[in-house]
Amino acid sequence: MTTTPPTVLAARERSRSRVSASPPTPNGRRRFTWRTLSVWFGTAVLLCILAAWIYPFLWMVSAALKSPLEVFDAGLGLIPEDPQWSNFTRAWVDAQFGRYLRNTVIVTVATVVIVVVRCAMAGYVLARRRFYGRRLILVLLVATLFVPTGYTIIPVVDLATNLHLLNSLWGMIIAMSGGAHVASILLYVGYFHQLPRELEEAAIVDGAGFLRTFLRVMLPMAGPVTATVTLMTFMATWNAFFLPLVFTFSRPDLRTLSVGMLAFVGENSTDWSGMAAAAVISLLPMVILFVVLQRYFVEGIAGAIKA
Repeated sequence: MTTTPPTVLAARERSRSRVSASPPTPNGRRRFTWRTLSVWFGTAVLLCILAAWIYPFLWMVSAALKSPLEVFDAGLGLIPEDPQWSNFTRAWVDAQFGRYLRNTVIVTVATVVIVVVRCAMAGYVLARRRFYGRRLILVLLVATLFVPTGYTIIPVVDLATNLHLLNSLWGMIIAMSGGAHVASILLYVGYFHQLPRELEEAAIVDGAGFLRTFLRVMLPMAGPVTATVTLMTFMATWNAFFLPLVFTFSRPDLRTLSVGMLAFVGENSTDWSGMAAAAVISLLPMVILFVVLQRYFVEGIAGAIKA
């Protein structure tokens, strides 16, 4: 015969006391209390905020299935009268979004790899090594958070021109991964700072050097932060517009998905339904990646903030 633990009995008693706080009416039904009303009110408010938050996305998906005239005739309606699947065909074939998707995948994957390796090593050194000027470097990194990205476009383009990297995917990759990425570095600094030093000491006893200790011991333990940085960098690179636009002025075949949206803008008209279909195609990989990594994303943010 099993016995119920005291903690479970106490929890059941607290639950009964909460239920009994709202005494039943003479007909057997329980009365509404202020607490029940506040819960219902809060739920209604959150549902309204949720509806307002996701409505633009739902409208975009709906517009991708409408005809060009129905996009504006239907107003705020979400249900298309006759779904136009040809919008996706027009976006994929006529507007060459298959090529733009390939360019975007190449640029995004390469940028994510470079940023993760660079930020992880920088965060490891800043968190675990003591050297002169360490605090000054951290202050300068934080200061760069307040510099708008567009202000650095001129020196970046000038440097890429001198290195003959303009109008190339490699130039775009180096430019995208060459930013400060301060938030990613600080996440690694916070996570590595909380790890015990006994791990490094044990690796040194086993004969591991700096690089081997970082790659074989420390970096695998920072999996949640790596997933967070991967997701943040992926989203920023996938949605980037200004820098890919400048780097593909003379090479439209190297455009990314975000820049490729310009293919639907004409001199006298704009294909809004085709643009909505292209936007849905562009968002699908990012939504899938976020669903897969959302648990690690939350763990990485929580672990770095806790440190």
